[in-house]
Amino acid sequence: MSRYEATVLWERNEGSFADNSYSRGHKWIFDGGLTVPASASPDIVPLPMSVAENVDPEEAFIASISSCHMLFFLSLAAEAGFVVDSYTDNAVGSMTKRGDGRIAITRVVLRPEVLYSGNVLPEPAQVDDLHHRAHELCFIANSVRTEIVVESIA
Repeated sequence: MSRYEATVLWERNEGSFADNSYSRGHKWIFDGGLTVPASASPDIVPLPMSVAENVDPEEAFIASISSCHMLFFLSLAAEAGFVVDSYTDNAVGSMTKRGDGRIAITRVVLRPEVLYSGNVLPEPAQVDDLHHRAHELCFIANSVRTEIVVESIA
């Protein structure tokens, strides 16, 4: 069907590598030319070996789930005749130990707040249905074992 690529680039700078004190800062380079500064999370690798202002894989994972859900939601809302003016999601992921002892992001809670305008505004049950269908269609949600919960705000 489709194929997606990303380049991850890390280079050792000054300092030691063997003692595990090297920088975890690196770059994600995407096919459109965008370069995103990335790093291990400071929650996992202490500063200064991580870069707090860079995106970490855990944040990117949560953002990709939220973004995928939003894109399907917007498409379904437009198809249903609703006009969406804004969509804000303050998504939160929780990392815990799974039953098999491995650490994973086991739960992501999406908290979309959607503002509508126009002559036809969705009823709460319609909004819930749009979120349910968006979740069912989301490629990222279909690709992971993580529990994904949607707590719609209006």
